[in-house]
Order: sequence, then C-alpha cells, then structure tokens
Amino acid sequence: MAANQPSGNPSSGGSSSSDGSRWSIPPGPPPGTAPGRPAAGGRKRGPADNKVQTFRSPTAAVVWVVWLLFAVANWVDLAVQGRDHVSAIAAALLLLATGFAYVTAQRPRIIADEAGLTVRNPLRDHRIGWAGVTKVDLADLLRVHCDWAPGRPGQHTKVISSWAVHYSRRRQLSAEAKARRGSRPGRLSFGVSGRSMLAGGTISPPASTAEAEAEKIVRLLSERATAARAETVWATSTVQIAGATPASAAPAMLGPTGWLEPLKSTWSGRALAAILIPALILLIVCLA
Repeated sequence: MAANQPSGNPSSGGSSSSDGSRWSIPPGPPPGTAPGRPAAGGRKRGPADNKVQTFRSPTAAVVWVVWLLFAVANWVDLAVQGRDHVSAIAAALLLLATGFAYVTAQRPRIIADEAGLTVRNPLRDHRIGWAGVTKVDLADLLRVHCDWAPGRPGQHTKVISSWAVHYSRRRQLSAEAKARRGSRPGRLSFGVSGRSMLAGGTISPPASTAEAEAEKIVRLLSERATAARAETVWATSTVQIAGATPASAAPAMLGPTGWLEPLKSTWSGRALAAILIPALILLIVCLA
C-alpha cells in the first residue's frame, strides 16, 4: 500500500520509515516541554512528527483516473452523436457511476499530521488526536482503535476500519507457506527472488508489496501514537505532582498539538452530494 505525501515527503513507499529513515533528534527542546526537560521517556520529537502524511491505495487512484477518462470520452461521444432520450439516460448513468467511483476510489485515505489522525472513508470522516489512538492493526483493512475520552481510558472505545489500506491475510499466509517449503533442508529452488537468506541458510518469509507497505504504515502510525500517549501521561503526571488542575494545565504543557482532541465522526457533505445529485438527475431524466 503506497502513500501520497503532499507535504513534500520524498518517500514513495507511504511513510517516512519506508525509505529507511529514522526518528531524528532536533537540536532544541520539543514544543510543549520545559527548557532542559525531555519529553516522556527521554524521547525528542523528530521532523516526521511535524509532517502531514497521506496514505491511500495506488490501485484505487489508478482506477479513479481510468474511469474518469472513460466517462469523459463517453460523454463527448454522447454529446456529438446522441440526440435522443436514451443518450440522456446513458449520460446520467455515467454521472452516477462517476459519483460512486469518487467516493469509493478517490476519497478513502489516512491523513497523519502533528495533532492527530484523520480517516476518510467513502461517506464518513473520522478525526482523533494522537493521545486517543490506542492501537493500530491489520485485519482485511487497517483498523484504528480509538479511546473517545483520552483522560478516562477504557470507558469509551471504538474501532475504525479504513478503506484506504487493504491487507490480504490469505496472500500473506500463502507466501509464508511457500517460504517454509523452500527453506527445508536439501531443497532450494531457483525462483527465490524477493527472499533474503538469513544466518544458518534459512529463508525469511516474503511479503507482497501491498502487504509490506500496509505493515510499514501500521508501524509508523503505531510509533507516533505510542510516543504521543507516553508524552501525554508524562505531562499529566507532572501536572498532578505540581498540584495544578490537569484539565487546564496538561494541554498547555503538551503545546498546541491537539493530541487530546476527542474522536469526531462526521458525514461528508461532498461525498453525499456526489451520490445524491447524480441520482436526482437520473430520476428527472427518466421521468422527463
């Protein structure tokens, strides 16, 4: 699963860690911490913490572009040659299909910024601060486990599945089974491209490109969420020791990052319009 990075990340693999880069340590203290005092666990924020990274399916992007070109070509053909009611219905059907292609192929994406995580699905958008992200894992889709109230863990939880990142367990298990068969003693096939030899002559199980990229995205998001939660716990405990009110002082110590932003799920007006308006046009054309 690849990622587009509009903020200028050079990596085409979908994360700042996919090109082998590491968390770097800035020269000064991180935002939101007192001078001379490191963040939670001694970790200082690196440049990756301040970048906006967008993860989406490259296959879905290709499907969207191909369909858009197909629809435009057909609209031009209908405008030139079609002069009857059937042509008008066909044009309206193409418009409705384009709306479905937009919400299912173009819209789904995951946006990770300094404050938190945004999951865009076909019709709904989900936004939560990093401190509320308790876990990121993979099933058939990438799943984000959220805590509605970061200050009261475990009371309100929700799992959000992202349409932007797909993961095939069957394909991964099949690749691992082939690797185990190929690593048996006295048996080594010549088609071992993509497998790496380990110490002792064993072969590591390969992962397909899509599954490998999905795992990299999970690792990146998990690292950022874990670091934010640790820093939030440190800030809250420091405020309590100082005798201040955690509700007012902890966010100030964390800085203007919005890590404590609660989960917010909203319907996308643009996605609904992309479906409802073409459907209404088709209904009017059919009844006309």
